[in-house]
Amino acid sequence: MTDQEKQRDLLAADIVAAAVLRGRFTLRSGAVSDYYIDKYRFTTQPALLARITDALLRHVPQDTQRIAGTVLGAVPLAVALSLRTGLPSVLVRADAKTYGTARAVEGELQPGERVLLVEDVVTSGGAAVAALEALREAGATVNGILAIIDREDGGAQRLATADVPFLALFTRTELGLGGS
Repeated sequence: MTDQEKQRDLLAADIVAAAVLRGRFTLRSGAVSDYYIDKYRFTTQPALLARITDALLRHVPQDTQRIAGTVLGAVPLAVALSLRTGLPSVLVRADAKTYGTARAVEGELQPGERVLLVEDVVTSGGAAVAALEALREAGATVNGILAIIDREDGGAQRLATADVPFLALFTRTELGLGGS
């Protein structure tokens, strides 16, 4: 096993230890699960967030001009990746505000800019698709979607139809989590 593989395995174990809760949970998709991945538990711990950001760095497409994160869960990921890459970031709301700028995408974004969308946990892919559509409506060219965890509940398949490369650092299976 290489050092990089050991580091990846250790990161996976640390994410599970920090963020996987057992019980009965209703997910955003409406599905019921016997575990919940509390993304705030891995995005609010500086040392763990730094290691996740290091893992993400390897997968940022060369032509990326901005990093986008969905509100609220992926904001720390997008900001951390922005700080590490020096690329500016934007934040994508599920729904546009009804006051102020009334935008779904917050921050400066120029039409045609190549944007990497960062997600925390992908289940059905609904939040990522909504963010992708908001970015496209704002004039962005989304060059990839990069997630921390794919729950393997149809999100990757749904994103495949969006004509944007999708990659998750870890899948539910790789983290040793059971069914949905």
